[in-house]
Amino acid sequence: MTTDQTALVVGATGITGRALTQQLVDDGWTVLALSRRSATDVDGAIPVQADLTDPESLAAALADARPTHVFLTAWIRQETEARNIEVNSAIVRHLLDAVRPAGTVRHVALVTGLKHYLGPFEAYGQGDLPDTPFHEDEERLPYPNFYYDQEDEVFAAAERDGFTWSVHRSHTVIGHAVGNAMNMAQTLAAQAAICRETGQKFVFPGSRTQWDGLTDMTDAGLLAEHLRWAATTPAAADTPFNVVNGDVFRWRWMWPRLAEALGVEPAGFKGAPRPLEGQMVGTEDVWAKLASEHGLLEPDLERVASWWHTDGDLGRDIECLTDMRNSRVAGFTGYRSTLDAFLAVFDTLRAERIVPPLS
Repeated sequence: MTTDQTALVVGATGITGRALTQQLVDDGWTVLALSRRSATDVDGAIPVQADLTDPESLAAALADARPTHVFLTAWIRQETEARNIEVNSAIVRHLLDAVRPAGTVRHVALVTGLKHYLGPFEAYGQGDLPDTPFHEDEERLPYPNFYYDQEDEVFAAAERDGFTWSVHRSHTVIGHAVGNAMNMAQTLAAQAAICRETGQKFVFPGSRTQWDGLTDMTDAGLLAEHLRWAATTPAAADTPFNVVNGDVFRWRWMWPRLAEALGVEPAGFKGAPRPLEGQMVGTEDVWAKLASEHGLLEPDLERVASWWHTDGDLGRDIECLTDMRNSRVAGFTGYRSTLDAFLAVFDTLRAERIVPPLS
């Protein structure tokens, strides 16, 4: 199948961008896969390398591009929220300025997350938060938040240039992408491999609230489906969406099942959080040894596991649960089993030699 639609996927080598690039290529789209450091590994996509922080190089890289749909799945983490706002609003502005001369853009989709409801890193979970499940029509929190500034850049450009928009607020995304800073499934697979090698238990790193409470997550493939759907469905135009799998679970139920799939003995919450940044200190050499023995693609543990991000997600002392009313009303009925999503990623990680086999 082929279409007349050309997608510009920004952040094409990340967890979400990679899944979306594959989805759109499979659906017959022409896909311009933009990334800063490395080219996409998705066959059929057209790689575009550009620095989003440099408007001149970005304009040059996209001078001949004629995208009908733009998907923004990238951000650049900074030391403070003020810098997050400055840099990440600028990359949206630079990008939309770069594609404006072509006059071909029909829709722009922006991927953000639940910090829309929970606050930025510097004020995370503070103050009066909305009740769960989080609803898409909640008022913005009274804190500076780069998600809000990115949205405002999209809204202003849409009004100026006449395209429709969608905002996609995902929870923790289950997928894989080496070098990605927010990658729980890959992080847990690396943790388990190190535990198997050292004879340690697979210790839950998070809080009692996360262990006992209900939560949800977002599969990268489902998010890709949702992005494509919203970009091509008139009823979804100019709408913010929460995007989660559609099931809920407790980590005390999920953790032993992940441990079984990863070949390790589970250990649950006990008294206080046990963060991975502490558990995994000094394990770089263990990973390097595993990489050498099994021919893994990446011997640098920091490019495989993001301890800090998984600690942040599982260490939260607040309930995180979302409502998908806007999607359901507009007709999106996609669903994923979160357990099945984890298991599928673990199989892929082993098949692609990102983590070692079970035996």
